[in-house]
Amino acid sequence: MTVYHFVGIKGSGMSALAQILNDMKYDVQGSDYEKYFFTQKALEEANIKILPFQKENIQPGMTVIAGNAFPDTHEEIEEARKLGVPVIRYHKFLGDFMQKFTSIAVTGAHGKTSTTGLLAHVMKGAKPTSYLIGDGTGKGEQDSQYFVFEACEYRRHFLSYFPDYAIMTNIDFDHPDYFANIDDVFSAFQEMAWQVKKGIIAYGDDEYLQKIQAKVPVLFYGFGEENDFQARNVVKETTGTTFDVFVRNTYFATFKIPAFGDHNVLNSLAVIALCHYEDIDLDIVKERLATFEGVKRRFTEKTVGDQILIDDYAHHPTEVKATIQAARQKYPDREIVAVFQPHTYTRTQAFLNEFAESLRLADYVYLCEIFGSAREHVGKLSIDDLQEKIDGSRILNEDDPSILETHRNSVLLFMGAGDIQKFQQAYEQFLAQKNQ
Repeated sequence: MTVYHFVGIKGSGMSALAQILNDMKYDVQGSDYEKYFFTQKALEEANIKILPFQKENIQPGMTVIAGNAFPDTHEEIEEARKLGVPVIRYHKFLGDFMQKFTSIAVTGAHGKTSTTGLLAHVMKGAKPTSYLIGDGTGKGEQDSQYFVFEACEYRRHFLSYFPDYAIMTNIDFDHPDYFANIDDVFSAFQEMAWQVKKGIIAYGDDEYLQKIQAKVPVLFYGFGEENDFQARNVVKETTGTTFDVFVRNTYFATFKIPAFGDHNVLNSLAVIALCHYEDIDLDIVKERLATFEGVKRRFTEKTVGDQILIDDYAHHPTEVKATIQAARQKYPDREIVAVFQPHTYTRTQAFLNEFAESLRLADYVYLCEIFGSAREHVGKLSIDDLQEKIDGSRILNEDDPSILETHRNSVLLFMGAGDIQKFQQAYEQFLAQKNQ
């Protein structure tokens, strides 16, 4: 039996795919840097072997699945080619793999991971469903009918996929190290739309998605009247959100979700629309929407003393704004403190003013050094450039996070896509030592 060897198994998509193949009883192992990464917990629990990178890991008879972050010159990939072992890039393998199921791609500049997680949770309540979520979670059911997966637009990777359905949550300018501008982003989504085989569920209040053309039906969802699926009478409470759904202006049903902010209403609408199209039982959809606990690193809460600490992946101004607004809905009487680590110099440079604008929605702002990426050249930009644009903001030092303790009874939002978690851990350790 073929052994699948993953080069870069701790990557969020890679670890999820490894879990899926392992669940389906394939022989799976992988290699990566020895540094701890949050995705490895699930791999370890599944007893999937994780090795340090070295060319000796590659043996004849294997199939190598290579992570997108690793070049063809990587020692294991070079060794595989030398031995004649097949090397398949992650997105290419995934594109072939999904042909066995009714596949649903979830894509968009924001909300992909949360919507993929929500859709998988709802669908598996009705039918055997396998899923791959960008937070490193993957599950393979041997008799799956559906395959729900997150499809990323970065470097146009999602063009490897020809899914039955696509949910498109929005089009926004991001990844400025790759995309030239918003029109370049739109062209990638338009190309993806031509590849969808059965139907597209798109956010209709997005001016770019309204222009999408396709060979299949496009159903729109949103708050605006002209959408096929419209949310009305939205009631926001500290326990969650309730809303009515109208299908082509006719009342359909009322839903309650234990989530906060408009973006979570929209994610739910996308899922409701897809389930309606696939004739999934309405009672199951209602019950599953009401029991969804969220995905990793998306508004992940913990109470420490009189403070609420929230870990969130928000790394674009639109996401930062949505996260702060969600915190305001759930905790209207508490002070909201943003602790933000920008992710990549190119993104920070491109959105300097927009980041400042979004962060000003918090009561206090702390900034952490920019988390650079191996794929960019560092210019003169520094965290001070962002700090200058936000009155009263301060730089947070990982070695001394004690200043955060002065915000009694507040909500601390740790936001970023880099290693912002180390700042939260440092603060929790400081509190633990102090209270010993």
